[in-house]
Amino acid sequence: MNALSRIALGVHRPRPLRCHAFHTTQTWLAGHNKWSKIEKKKGANDIKKGLLYSRTYREIALAARLGGSPDPEQNNALAAVLKRAKSQGVPKENIENALKKVAGENGKGDTHLTFEAMGPGSVGIIVECLSDNPNRTIKFLNMLLKDHGARLADVKYLFRREGRVKVALDPGEDVEARLEKLVEVALDADAEDFESEDLPDGTRSVEFKCPHTSLHKLTSALSAPGVCRELLSSESVYAPLEPLEELDEESAQRLDKLVDAIDDLDDTLRVWTTADS
Repeated sequence: MNALSRIALGVHRPRPLRCHAFHTTQTWLAGHNKWSKIEKKKGANDIKKGLLYSRTYREIALAARLGGSPDPEQNNALAAVLKRAKSQGVPKENIENALKKVAGENGKGDTHLTFEAMGPGSVGIIVECLSDNPNRTIKFLNMLLKDHGARLADVKYLFRREGRVKVALDPGEDVEARLEKLVEVALDADAEDFESEDLPDGTRSVEFKCPHTSLHKLTSALSAPGVCRELLSSESVYAPLEPLEELDEESAQRLDKLVDAIDDLDDTLRVWTTADS
């Protein structure tokens, strides 16, 4: 019996129902969940960008202050900071606004702060900050230290203040000869030690160490025309006099969480520990 015959005789065999509404709801939920994930990921990326941009401003301000000029043509350390910021994707507008703000401060503005603390496993910690509200910075840092089982303490005697300057040499058969000349220039500018590393693209990266008071002298010498391809970085660091050789796993994990938390503070520039190699 065909379909027309069944209709004529009043015989009707119901067809299975299709749950279109259910299918549509599933599709909407799937899209909604996907959009939520995209929104969440975008929000996290925006936070990371915000932290990067604010930190870039502080590094520009500090380099301009320590180098004595907001003009990168006259301040090699500042020029290196600007180049690193560009390579990290900081917009040109942000960099220009930071330079204008720093130039307009004329030595005034944010305060450079240094804090000392004893962390998990008796690890010494030094935190450098640049803040427009020192009381706020101290308050937040104290809260973090307390939450992670640490406290403010005199630990600077565990560190040595030193300068570090990193430059790049082009690859080539004569790279060793050029490295030798580079080292000679550095030694004449108070360099005490150096380490070199070959990068994946063949570039030779060379980092020199010097007394903190000779940082500007060494930076200027290595930035002279024909000495190297480019200046990669120039900064003052707190290097541990005797780095910790071992740290138990629990203390190491607690220390990592504390350093990450401090590093995420808006005002933090650098975090140094005696556990650094």
